Amino acid sequence: MAVINMERSKPRVIAFHLPQYHPIPENDEWWGKGFTEWTNTVKAKPLFRGHRQPNLPADLGFYDLRLPEARAAQASLAQEYGIEGFCYYHYWLAGRRLLERPVNEILSSGKPNFPFCLCWANQTWSGIWHGSPNKVLIEQTYPGTADHRAHFEFLIRAFTDTRYLTVNGAPLFLIYRAWEIPQVEAVLRRWKDWAKPHGLDNIHFVAVLDRNSSWDALENGFSGTTTVRLPRLRPRISLRHPLRGLAFAVQKALSLPTIYRYRRVANLLTRDDAPAHDYPCVIPNWDNTPRSGNRGLVLHGATPALFQNHLKNAVRVANRKPAARRLVFLKSWNEWAEGNYVEPDLAFGRGWLEAIREEVLGY
Repeated sequence: MAVINMERSKPRVIAFHLPQYHPIPENDEWWGKGFTEWTNTVKAKPLFRGHRQPNLPADLGFYDLRLPEARAAQASLAQEYGIEGFCYYHYWLAGRRLLERPVNEILSSGKPNFPFCLCWANQTWSGIWHGSPNKVLIEQTYPGTADHRAHFEFLIRAFTDTRYLTVNGAPLFLIYRAWEIPQVEAVLRRWKDWAKPHGLDNIHFVAVLDRNSSWDALENGFSGTTTVRLPRLRPRISLRHPLRGLAFAVQKALSLPTIYRYRRVANLLTRDDAPAHDYPCVIPNWDNTPRSGNRGLVLHGATPALFQNHLKNAVRVANRKPAARRLVFLKSWNEWAEGNYVEPDLAFGRGWLEAIREEVLGY
């Protein structure tokens, strides 16, 4: 397993990775033949003055993750610029897996030789991929112990892979909406018990929270959290900040997305006073209007230089932790239709990656 080096002075950056870059029968049925993340990415258009859309890939091109060469190229680029592993989104919906082919082939082939872990994106599949968030496609349900056991039997294949990321020897596993799992603490306890015959004394469970969450992950069996601190969508007019509220009211009246300047909110994306168990989560850029249109959120004016300052703050926070827990999660490696990526693009080239290399590797 990929074990944390206790001698490192810098934290390990682990990048969330979206596998929706190959067609699957379900997406063909819902959105048309050949639908992938690229479908929404390339059709995006500017919605306001200065809005940079579409965002298009450079060095890696419009890749297809069915190809081992594409997966190898991603891993090589990430490793070159100081990213220590990918956290692949993993979709388990009551025994049904979606977008599973890339991870299946990574496990079966042993390639690329690059550390990874999994994040259970346990959300109901809706039409959000195509601008229809209220359209339910597949509901996320939790049938009970037999389903959790079946899920574990898949996960143990990944947990025991020599490339799998660990914290103090325990496989690192993230869950996106943990509070929705009935009796989640008991579920995690069972998974830990089932892991022991496989030589695993523990599993390092991390809950992915949002900025408004008050749910107590530690009381529910988790070892840590990471918080995606995106600003909220259009707030109501505030008596304390009337001009700010008026600005959002104008955006709504003009049918614009919710817009924040990245420069002004970047220092709010990480917290100096975050709890010790919360791993920093850095957000290089955000613009999900390719998916959501004027219902989207835009962090306008993001640049690699501004992102580097944000990452610098996260590194400082992470370095206060014990060496084994110096992790920074990057959201994300390749969520292009969310405008949330660090892969090379036509606007900044490898600038996002260069910012990571400078802060993490020092050159």
